[in-house]
Amino acid sequence: MTKEKLNRFVFGTREKEGVGKQFVVYALLICIGFIYLYPILYMFSTSFMNRDDLLDTSVKWIPSSLYLQNYIDAAKSMDFWMSILKGILIAGLPTACNLFICMVVGYGFASFSFKGKSILMGLLIFSYILPSQVTMIPTYVLYNNTHLAGTLWAFILPAVFGNGLNAPIFILIFYQFFKQVPRVLIEAAKIDGAGYFKSFMKIAVPSAAPAILTVFLFSFVWYWNESYLTELYVRGLTTHSEWTNLVIQLKNFTTNYESRATVGDMATSLNESVRMAATSLSILPLLLMYFVLQRYFIESIDRTGITGE
Repeated sequence: MTKEKLNRFVFGTREKEGVGKQFVVYALLICIGFIYLYPILYMFSTSFMNRDDLLDTSVKWIPSSLYLQNYIDAAKSMDFWMSILKGILIAGLPTACNLFICMVVGYGFASFSFKGKSILMGLLIFSYILPSQVTMIPTYVLYNNTHLAGTLWAFILPAVFGNGLNAPIFILIFYQFFKQVPRVLIEAAKIDGAGYFKSFMKIAVPSAAPAILTVFLFSFVWYWNESYLTELYVRGLTTHSEWTNLVIQLKNFTTNYESRATVGDMATSLNESVRMAATSLSILPLLLMYFVLQRYFIESIDRTGITGE
């Protein structure tokens, strides 16, 4: 009897989880959470340290004082407010086009049957599997010949034609979601005299709110973090336009920072704290967006992956 109670206490029953199982689950979650949170906590902690704290071996995590000058110097070097505004435009405009076009294409694949549909779906999946590095040089040559390189149109036009950043996976998300929308709703709308476009706007789009939020967040984050293609297509290799974002500014932070520092000015000397402050500023918009939308994002992931209703 004692052994049976011990098994129930450790492993639990069908109605209740045991203490041993809960301990293992929470221990794994704590370990995984620590692996993800450690770099962020270290970054923020170091970003508030002054040079004395960096040189003092007794200071590990908690700085002696909140030294905000690191953030001021990093923001000036990165041209923070202008860079964040341009970054929102670089990520936001293609995301809006990407969202609408992928939604229309996904609805078309889910709602209509036509010849060659399976072939087009195969090409869609193949285009997602194909590495972007394979088409990078031909794409740049095309943009350069059409004078799109160095402009924001290098991101907007491909998104308008359904070839935005990671557009195939977004089309598949909408395709899977719209397949689960009850057909009786579309048929009822047709009986009431609604055409294809009105049925799409009045029934499909409102019911696709979880998928829309999921695609918007993923697309925005991917455009925001895409430094190489942004620097190659939008900023341009030869034109060097004024289009930039915080990720590119962080990539070129050392050069920009040292160019602003005056000779012999120790207050502007580059150190690890300033680097961490610049890194914190580059991810700050995404962190704020996640904290504001995390509840809706988790709900949308859950609803998109399970029912789509």
